[in-house]
Amino acid sequence: MTNRLSGKRVFITGAAQGIGKAIAEAYAAEDARLFLVDRDETLLEETAAALASKGTVLGFQAADISDASAIEAAVGKAEEQIGSINALVNNAGVNVFAEPLQTTDEEWQRCFDINLKGAWHCCRSVLPYLISEGGGVILNIASTHAFTIIPHTFPYPLAKHALLGMTKSLGIEYAPQNVRVNAIAPGYVSTQKVIDYWNSFPDPEKAKADTMKLHPGGRIATPQEIAMAAVFMISDECSFMNATCLTIDGGLSVMQHQ
Repeated sequence: MTNRLSGKRVFITGAAQGIGKAIAEAYAAEDARLFLVDRDETLLEETAAALASKGTVLGFQAADISDASAIEAAVGKAEEQIGSINALVNNAGVNVFAEPLQTTDEEWQRCFDINLKGAWHCCRSVLPYLISEGGGVILNIASTHAFTIIPHTFPYPLAKHALLGMTKSLGIEYAPQNVRVNAIAPGYVSTQKVIDYWNSFPDPEKAKADTMKLHPGGRIATPQEIAMAAVFMISDECSFMNATCLTIDGGLSVMQHQ
């Protein structure tokens, strides 16, 4: 522990598994206080208990980020349990992949309700606390889908493009109040979502191998690698980074096809 995040009181969504859980663990190791939110109450309780057993000061609440009132209530509870929030990590998201003309209204709505509207619910609820604290940080977990397109993944890239737009807009809007708003754009990460994606193919092992071949280094990221970047992004070490996005994809989005 280097106490890089001492004094940070962080509201993290999608915190019970995958990248969100890895971020929570990395933040706890750097002495941040945490408030964890996830839809899966069972996994959330397990994650919170594991962190608390190591001495982390935290609170948690099961909530769906698409429910604005639930998020507002969770932010109020966070203030009671860990103090006034001065950092937000918008990690919760959902994959909605389809061909455009086969996308149903329900899939479209679900994609935007969680990946964009849900993130806005969290920003809107937390921003007054950041401003009253004299500044703070919002970190949106975007995706390389925010600036590249993979066929048959519609409408997910639209939502992630918009999330990046919201990152820039809020970053500029609230810079005078000392609020920084940035994003991380992971590529492929070894989470259950990626495993589920491979399993959607007739030959999952081939799909996995094909994914690895796309990358210059022949592998994909671990959740912990994304988490360590997330530590930096809310720390005071990057105090002049604002309204921008850090890409973490092993060079995938730079390399042309072979």
